[in-house]
Amino acid sequence: MAGRLCHNHGVSGGPSETVSIIEAIDWNCPRCRGELPAPLESATACPACGSTFPKQAGAFRFLPPSRQRHFAEFLREYSTVRQKEGRHGEADFYRSLPFHDSTGRYAGAWKIRARSFRCLLEEIVRPSEGDGPLRVVDLGAGNCWLSNRLAARGHRCVAVDLSLDERDGLGCSSRYEEPFLAVQAEFDRLPWADGQFELAVFNASLHYSCGYEKTLEEALRVLVPGGTLAVMDTPLYHDPESGRQMVREREREFRRRFGFPSDSLPMENFLTFQRLEQLGEQLGVRWRLSKPHYGWRWALRPLRARLAGRREPARFLLVWATKEGKA
Repeated sequence: MAGRLCHNHGVSGGPSETVSIIEAIDWNCPRCRGELPAPLESATACPACGSTFPKQAGAFRFLPPSRQRHFAEFLREYSTVRQKEGRHGEADFYRSLPFHDSTGRYAGAWKIRARSFRCLLEEIVRPSEGDGPLRVVDLGAGNCWLSNRLAARGHRCVAVDLSLDERDGLGCSSRYEEPFLAVQAEFDRLPWADGQFELAVFNASLHYSCGYEKTLEEALRVLVPGGTLAVMDTPLYHDPESGRQMVREREREFRRRFGFPSDSLPMENFLTFQRLEQLGEQLGVRWRLSKPHYGWRWALRPLRARLAGRREPARFLLVWATKEGKA
């Protein structure tokens, strides 16, 4: 098992820093779970099953061909939606996230993400920094803004996503100056041995899971004992019917705007407080809930919805738990 890193904060970018991140963790084949040599070059191959994992668009591709086919329709639709919504920009757009949206198209949404990120820093990251840099896996990294921000604090980050898109996926990794790895992989088959990271963050992404139990179990597997699992910016409801109604509303809107409901995968789409409690019991973790302050107008949304007879609006809390055991 790779030990905790003890480098200084504020490291500069460059090939040597990327190599140090790669060598700091132990790699496993996502197909057969056999040990993999560290992917230092353009590709790596599994000695046990012969699977080859290339590098493309700046990302190591740990998604076997069969799984690429499985996710192809979802990725096509997701990319279509994101591009038509204009969720991209020039280099300064990415580097200023989440604190400023230089395009102005989704400033309100990024304001929420920024406050969620500050909550993550205050509750989890800063209290851990006295022990040295963390190894962090950013699950559902999207355009990699979170990996960039944590790498700027000296942490060793791996951005994980399905999308290689150069405007909204892992291909954006080249737009940043901070060193981190980009890895194409699915949540339920991560390419690492047990106990490799101190922090695993689902970055507005857990709701894309097709089965929370399996997805969270896999994230816990790659955490060291005493490591932290965090879920950030996933819609959370008291009433599951409100969540189901939210999904129906979104599908109608997507069908109207894009010609498809974007339901090619049976994703979970949202969480409820009861589901969280059940998951905690099944996984043997105790959830902690931290509430970022999004402003009083946001705080009054549930009351206004009740008075108007509308469905419950989603809450966005920082949900986190510590993996049992000693580091």
